[in-house]
Amino acid sequence: MFMRSAKTFVPDALRGLIASTDDIAWNPDPGYLTRATPLPRGRVALVSGGGSGHEPMHAGFIGEGMLTAVCPGLVFSSPNALQIHEGSKAADAGGGVLHIVKNYTGDVMNFGIARELLREDKIDTDVVLVDDDVATERADGSGPGRRGTAATIVVEKVCGASAARGDDLAEVTRIGQHVAHSARSMAVALRPCTLPGADEPSFDLPDGQMELGIGIHGERGTERVDALPAPELVQRLTDPIIKSLSLAEGDRVIAVVNGLGATHPLELQILFAELGEYLDEQGIHIERTLIGTFVTALNMAGASITLVRTDKEILELWDAPTKAPAWPNAMAREYTGVGKRQSFGPTFTPDTSRTAESSFVGSWIADWAEKVLEQEPALTDLDRRAGDGDFGTNMVAALDQLDISAIRDTYSTATIFDAVSQAYLGHAGGTSGALFGIWFRHFFRVAADSADSELDLGAIAAAARAGLDNITSLGGARVGDKTMVDAIVPAVESLEQSVTAEADRDTALASAADAAAAGAESTETMLANRGRASYVGEAARGVVDPGALLIAWFFASAVGH
Repeated sequence: MFMRSAKTFVPDALRGLIASTDDIAWNPDPGYLTRATPLPRGRVALVSGGGSGHEPMHAGFIGEGMLTAVCPGLVFSSPNALQIHEGSKAADAGGGVLHIVKNYTGDVMNFGIARELLREDKIDTDVVLVDDDVATERADGSGPGRRGTAATIVVEKVCGASAARGDDLAEVTRIGQHVAHSARSMAVALRPCTLPGADEPSFDLPDGQMELGIGIHGERGTERVDALPAPELVQRLTDPIIKSLSLAEGDRVIAVVNGLGATHPLELQILFAELGEYLDEQGIHIERTLIGTFVTALNMAGASITLVRTDKEILELWDAPTKAPAWPNAMAREYTGVGKRQSFGPTFTPDTSRTAESSFVGSWIADWAEKVLEQEPALTDLDRRAGDGDFGTNMVAALDQLDISAIRDTYSTATIFDAVSQAYLGHAGGTSGALFGIWFRHFFRVAADSADSELDLGAIAAAARAGLDNITSLGGARVGDKTMVDAIVPAVESLEQSVTAEADRDTALASAADAAAAGAESTETMLANRGRASYVGEAARGVVDPGALLIAWFFASAVGH
C-alpha cells in the first residue's frame, strides 16, 4: 500500500483530494470537508460522512447537486460529534441540514449527538438512516439491523437533486427516507482488505473461496463458499435482495453493481450482465444502472449488488445533473437489456474430406493442443515470472475454440491447420496470438496447395521455413533474443538438413523435436531482447521462454504417428 505513514494515511490522502478538485475545501480543525462554493441562501444542506476507506464515498460526492459537507473519520472509524457539528454549521445556508447516515453504531451515535448540538444553535436538522445490507437482516428485527452500504450514494444523489431544485428540509428528508426504505444490498469478497500499517488482512480467505455477506469495514461474511461462476454468484446475491424488498414481476428498479476497491471494471460489467439477465427472467425491469467503484472497503477484492425500487419522481431526481467529481457523467438514461452471449472472433466452417494423411496430421495437432491446454497453469506461471502473465490465457483462448475430436478424426489436413490458424488470429490476441496464427497459416497454405493433401517432409520443412521467415519479419526476433525463434530456427535447420539427406519423415521429425527442445532449453539462461520478457530485464533470466517451449512440444507431438 502506498503511504508516507500509517498514522497520517487519511490526512495525507486528503491533501491530494483537495489539490485535485475545484469545489472542495478542507477545515483541519476539527476536520471536515465542505463545498468551496457556498450554497444559495435558504437551500437545504446535505452532510454525510463516516470512516475513511470507502472512497470515493463520501468525499468524492461533494459538489453541486449532491453533498454540501463531509466528515471523514480515520479508516473504518466514525467521525466524532464535534467534527459533524462544526461541519454542519459551516454547511448550513439557512434551509436546515440533513444528515445522511449509514447504520453503524458509531456513525448513528455521533451524528445524533451533533444534531443535539445543532438544535442548541437553532439550526433545523433531520436524518436519513441508510440500512440496506440484507446480510445483517434478522427476521425478528433484533440486533442493530441492516448495515448501511452502497445504497448510501443513491440516497445522496437523489436527496442532492431534491435540495438543488429547492425542496425544503421536510421534503428532502421524505424523499431520502423513501429511497432508503426501498433499497437493499448484498456483497461478496474474493480477497479481504488490509488496513494501513497492518501485517495481515482483516480475515483469512483461502484461494478458491468466496465470502458472502461481507461488510464494508473488512468484516467477514455470513457464509464461505467455493468460488462460484458469475451467473450463480449473482443469483446468490440477488435473491435475498428480491425477498427483502418483496420485488415482483413488473417492479422497476435502479441497479447498482459496485466494486469494493480492488475489482476490475471488466469483472463488474460481467456481474451486471448476469444481473440484467437474471432480473429479466424474474420480470423485474431495470430503469437505471450504475456500474463502477463507488463504495469501497479499502483494497478489498469483491463487489456488491444494490437494487432500489423506483418511480417517476425518483428517476427524475436520479437523472438530474451533478458536478460531484466521483459521479459518472455519461450514464445511460435508459436500460436496453443484455445482448446475446458471444465470443470474439470469426466462425469456422470445416472441410471434412478426410484422407490417410489427415490422420497423421490430426493426431499430431490434437496431441499438441491437448498438451498445451493441460499445461496452461505452468505456461501462465512461466510468463508471469518472465512477462505479463497472459501467455497461458491466450493459448487457451485460441485452443478452446477447436473441436479437438474433429481435428483428430474428421477434418482434412488443410482444414486442421486453417482451424488452428483462425483460432489464434481471431481469438488469442496479443503478440503470441499473431505469431502462432501466422505460423500455422503457412502450414495451411502448404497443405492447401498440395493436390493430394500429402504433408511430406519437404512440405513440413517448407511450411516451417516460411513461418520462421514471416515471424522474424514481423517481430524482428533472432536467435538469442529469448523468444519462440530460439526453438524454431534449430528445428527448421534440422528439417532442411534431413530433406537434403533424404531422411524418412519420422526420423526427421524426431531430430527436429530434439533441436527445438534444446533451443527452448537454451532460453533459460538468456537475457530477453524481444517480447514482454525484455521489459523485466534480469528478472526473466532463469525462466524458459513459454513460446519456445510450445514450439518444442509442437515438433515432439509429431513423432510416432
